[in-house]
Amino acid sequence: MSSGNKTPDGSKLDRVVADARRNREQREKSYRERALKLYPWVCGRCAREFTHANLQMLTVHHKDGNHDNNPSDGSNWELLCLYCHENEHARYLDQAGRGDAGDGQREQQATHKPFAALEALLKRGKQSS
Repeated sequence: MSSGNKTPDGSKLDRVVADARRNREQREKSYRERALKLYPWVCGRCAREFTHANLQMLTVHHKDGNHDNNPSDGSNWELLCLYCHENEHARYLDQAGRGDAGDGQREQQATHKPFAALEALLKRGKQSS
């Protein structure tokens, strides 16, 4: 009896993954090259200047966080050094961890206070002993 589940074809899966990686690399290469032609080779945060010798340390940051939003005028990009780029993403994660939605709105905070009456309970316990 057949259960209806087919085992995935490993070679087909490998091809799909390889194609996806190749497409991503081509997409990244195209917007990086365009950004490097549009903007001076200077970090938009710390103003460090780059040359051909250290250009690999200059990255393209998507201002809106969408790596598929690559307008031809470069309006969603800024060039950042590796350190500033990492810091920018860490700040975003820190905001998300605090409940910031990133668009100026805050998630609803918990209002339940489980230990609000603890002091009164402790006082009452001391009085009865």
